[in-house]
Amino acid sequence: MSDSRFLRRSIWAAIMLMPLGAAATEGGMGRPITGQQVNSNAGIVPPTPGLVLSLASIYFEGDIESSRPVSVGRVLSAGMEATAIYNIANLTYIWDTGPGRWNFASGIGIPVQYTKVEVSASSNLRPGLSNTDSGTQFADVWINPIVASYHFSETEHMALSLPIYAPTGAYNPDRLANAGQNTWTFSPTIAFTKMMKDGGEFSTLAAIDFYTRNDDTDYKNGAVFRIDAMWTTPIAPQWKLGVVGGWIEQLQDDSGPTADKLNGFKGRSVGLGPIVTWGGKIGNQAAAFSARWVHDVDAKNRPKGNGVAVSLTLPFL
Repeated sequence: MSDSRFLRRSIWAAIMLMPLGAAATEGGMGRPITGQQVNSNAGIVPPTPGLVLSLASIYFEGDIESSRPVSVGRVLSAGMEATAIYNIANLTYIWDTGPGRWNFASGIGIPVQYTKVEVSASSNLRPGLSNTDSGTQFADVWINPIVASYHFSETEHMALSLPIYAPTGAYNPDRLANAGQNTWTFSPTIAFTKMMKDGGEFSTLAAIDFYTRNDDTDYKNGAVFRIDAMWTTPIAPQWKLGVVGGWIEQLQDDSGPTADKLNGFKGRSVGLGPIVTWGGKIGNQAAAFSARWVHDVDAKNRPKGNGVAVSLTLPFL
């Protein structure tokens, strides 16, 4: 494989390591947003060592219909409308392990999030406070201690990782809009990428999110399974167009006094939409860009809406 292809893989590897998500299962959603977790070359950590910076932003707007009760902090509401703008700066280090079958990387992400939540009606757990709340706050730091990528061939690759979300973001159980989750989350993940002869690709990523208990509300989110997939094909030099989709399915009931009132509040969602990617140079600097729109075609006990995400990645090799 040529050095230029190694460089492109190094750029996309940082995107593969970067989470795109917001909100809480306790608030109806969970950390992932449908169709936003898989990225180009999701199964590949390249052998080219170095440091890569990625910047990404996702806009999501959705609602849970008023006929369904939702737990948000200490509030039990009838329906919910949510808007989140999740912005993250991610640093990835690709370890110098040579061109063998295995390559390794590590990553950390610092997110800032704007959140707006409006509930139709709420319980008396926060008397005298508005049913609308918004704010811009630091969200939970994301750490990926190690990503191990195995290369079956030059066209087929797999990656194993254990991303961890730490409860470092702003959180107040009496607020409706919180960027932090107040829980640790552990997400064992497997990803696979197959490169096509025409220059396109198929990538998929699956994970299970395990949450600790929110001690402020005595609410524990059930484990959440998610799988995303994307397919792209070249449409012009440096440009690819394709489709991306995702399926989120909660495997366990939520637990705690409020969750019991909601009969476990197990949720699911399915989304689909287009994705476009670009890889080239900005000046003399190699770079990669991607944009996608995912529409929720079905959702239960989760906000149903639309997510739009863009990302820019620059290597410092």
